[in-house]
Amino acid sequence: MWIKNLKIWDGVSDQHIDADAIEIEAGRIVSLDSSDAVDDRSAMNMGGLTVIPGLIDAHVHMCLNPDVRDPMAQDKPDREVLLREMTSRSIEMLRAGITTARDLGGGAWLELVLRDQINRGEVIGTRLVCAGQPITSVKGHCHFWGGEAKDVADVAAVIERQISHGVDLIKVMATGGTLTAGTTPADAQFDVESLSEIVRMANDNHFLVAAHCHGTSGIRNASEAGVTTIEHCSWVGEAGWGRAYDEAVTRQIAEKGIWVSPTINAGWRRYIGSPNFETNIKGNYDKMRQAGIKLISSTDAGIPNVRHHDLGLAIPVFAHFAGLTNVEALRAATSDCAEAIGLANEVGQLKAGWSADLVFFEHSPLDDLEQLANPARVMARGRFAA
Repeated sequence: MWIKNLKIWDGVSDQHIDADAIEIEAGRIVSLDSSDAVDDRSAMNMGGLTVIPGLIDAHVHMCLNPDVRDPMAQDKPDREVLLREMTSRSIEMLRAGITTARDLGGGAWLELVLRDQINRGEVIGTRLVCAGQPITSVKGHCHFWGGEAKDVADVAAVIERQISHGVDLIKVMATGGTLTAGTTPADAQFDVESLSEIVRMANDNHFLVAAHCHGTSGIRNASEAGVTTIEHCSWVGEAGWGRAYDEAVTRQIAEKGIWVSPTINAGWRRYIGSPNFETNIKGNYDKMRQAGIKLISSTDAGIPNVRHHDLGLAIPVFAHFAGLTNVEALRAATSDCAEAIGLANEVGQLKAGWSADLVFFEHSPLDDLEQLANPARVMARGRFAA
């Protein structure tokens, strides 16, 4: 199948590329060419739409309902109801142009059930990369998901349990969090030695490691341990959020090539113009970027009021606070994000051999990121979403 008469951004270039037609077969991109060279009467004319790679959200929780504030109440529906709700969220995400998402935690592995249904083609939904139960300290952040560990032996047991359920990566809660009573975001939950052992065990089993890190002490420990991605990276200390920035840790993160997934959601729009966010939070991202740290798109979808399908709304806000140009923000949501989550040769680019995950727009997001909220059509693995 050929689709033609397009403006194409391939996920890596600084601007639209010269090609304006894409050949797709068996769910994959076969080639990119000129519409004039396409001698196929059945080619689909796209009427000049702009097409980009499918968007990627590096941090979601499919099992969480954003309308429910109490995390302990999230599992009240029975298994089948929860799975239907998660399936509905995945369909909404796909229609919004999010063709891939990394699920960073749940307690019952239902997101893996959904992942497999999507992979088998039983459900048309967002491709999922799943961590299963996050490793946490005893009564630590999200302990109710079942990943508590008091020592290295417990850590090994948690990792083995995730492997037995077929996870795609390992998640660790390096600090406390805001949604778990009794934990403090500023405080580290594991020391460097423990985190290093988690990274070693994960890597020995060919898994990447994502680390939840709000507090600077936990960010430092996770960086020293060599995790793959640092989630949130909030620089929390005694003085509050974003006020314990550490230049030495920033240099270490950059030197080790660790990605930062800052979970900036659409709700952050209300902070634009806020003195604290503009001078403090935004300033931290500026310094991190100047040090060479790469940021990727993520929202923490599922936490209260953060909806799974709102990445398109979040990316312009992310670009504002991270100080990214339009094309840098788009790379952070496509090719860069694909590399960070271990799918660099599968998604994130419009390139021969890659999955045919495409999002079409009336007007180019390279000119205006706000266009991302209104895709005209979406294709996942070579099939148009309804």
